[in-house]
Amino acid sequence: MFKRIDHVEIVTDQLDRTVQFYTEVLGFKVKARDRIERSGLGVPMELVYLDLGGTVVELISYEGASLAPAPQTEHLGYRMIALEVDDMQKAADFVRSKGVEVVWGPRVRETYSRAEICDPNGYRIELREWF
Repeated sequence: MFKRIDHVEIVTDQLDRTVQFYTEVLGFKVKARDRIERSGLGVPMELVYLDLGGTVVELISYEGASLAPAPQTEHLGYRMIALEVDDMQKAADFVRSKGVEVVWGPRVRETYSRAEICDPNGYRIELREWF
């Protein structure tokens, strides 16, 4: 019945900058774009679907969206997305070369290495290398 997670949605007020980050830094490809006229609201939604190896992130942008700040402490609810990497050191060096700060880690454990970066909206993205 249930097959897989189809996509994760991120609401942004910086659509172009966010698309650029996910495509140029993280290697996602633009799968599709859409514009939805929302009847009664008068404000259209811009949608961009980004694909990385079958994992899809849907970016949503519309005028007047109230973007809540990314949580700074542990909390209940959604926390972050995680991307598997082949080599943590190479991935960390690459994102730094693109001007992206590694905000936590890398931390090495027995079976994995883990680090965190932030997208342009301040949402954390985990990088994980499994051993």
